[in-house]
Amino acid sequence: MEMQQVRYFLAVSRTLNFTRAAEECNVTQPALTRAIKQLEDELGGELIRREGRNSHLTDLGNRMRPLLQQCYESALTAKSLAAQVKKGEIAALSIAVSRTLDIELLMGTLGEVQRSFPGLQLKLRRGTGAEIAEMLKNGEIELAIGGPIGETWDRLDTWPMFTEAFDLIVGADDELASQSAPEINVELIRESQLLLYAGSDPAEFYRERLTQSGLRFDSAHEVDSVRDLEALVVARFGLTIMPASAMKSPRVRHIPYSALDLNRTVGIYSVAGRQRSREAGALLNLIRSTDWSSSLVENEVHAA
Repeated sequence: MEMQQVRYFLAVSRTLNFTRAAEECNVTQPALTRAIKQLEDELGGELIRREGRNSHLTDLGNRMRPLLQQCYESALTAKSLAAQVKKGEIAALSIAVSRTLDIELLMGTLGEVQRSFPGLQLKLRRGTGAEIAEMLKNGEIELAIGGPIGETWDRLDTWPMFTEAFDLIVGADDELASQSAPEINVELIRESQLLLYAGSDPAEFYRERLTQSGLRFDSAHEVDSVRDLEALVVARFGLTIMPASAMKSPRVRHIPYSALDLNRTVGIYSVAGRQRSREAGALLNLIRSTDWSSSLVENEVHAA
C-alpha cells in the first residue's frame, strides 16, 4: 500500500467525483483510477462504486475510510517530524537513570541543557545496572547515570560523579529517629521489620553483607515504587535501606549506620567511539564539570 494510493482514495471519498479528485491531487484521471484499483486489489474488495458522473463508497470503503485517513495523517506527521529533526529544529536526548538515583540531583544540569537547546525532547528511562547496560549496547540511550552497572564491556566509558554510603531510613517520628548514630540501638534495628525496594540494584545492594549485620530478609516487605516505599516507612511498617542521596523528605530520617558497610560510586556512562548528539555532549560536559559534593549538600538543605 502506497500513501499516494491512500491520498487518491481519500480525495475521491471526499468529493465523490473522480474528475474533481484528480484535479485536486494534480494527477490525470486515468492515473488516479489505476491507483485506486491497485488499492482495491490489495484490500480485496471494491472501495468506490461509480454511477455515471457520481460515485459512492461501498460498505468496505466506508469501513476503510477512517482507518486510511488515520494512516495518511500519521504518515504526514512522521514525514514532518523527520524533516524537523534533519534541519535541527527538534533536539532529542535519550538517557537512562538508575532506579535508586533521585532525579532532583540532575535537575540543574538537565535544566542547563534545556535552556541551551530550546524545544528539547527528553526521553528518560529507568533501570537496574544490567538493564541500563543493555540499553547502551542497543543504542536505545546515549548516556546512563547511576551506580555500578556490573558490566565489564571494553567499550564502556565511565566518569565518576560521587561516592555515597547507604543509610537506614525510618519515619521522622520513629523511635530510632531520636537516636544519634553512635548511640543507635543495634538490637532495635535487628528487631525491626525491613522494607525492601524492588528496584535496588544487585550490583550495589549486597544482601549477604547486610544479613551479616543483623538485618532479616526472610520476612521483609517488598515494594516496587519509591513513593509507596516512603509512605510505608512513614506509616511505620518498618525501616528501609537506601543510598544517602535518595528519598530526601522531611517525613523520613536518614540514619548513618556503619555496620551496613555499604556504599556506591555514582557515575555517568557512555559508549566509547559512538557519535554523540550535541545535547548528549553538553550534558556529559556539564556533569563532568559539576561539583557534586556541593550539589549533594544543596539537596540535603532543600529536603530539610
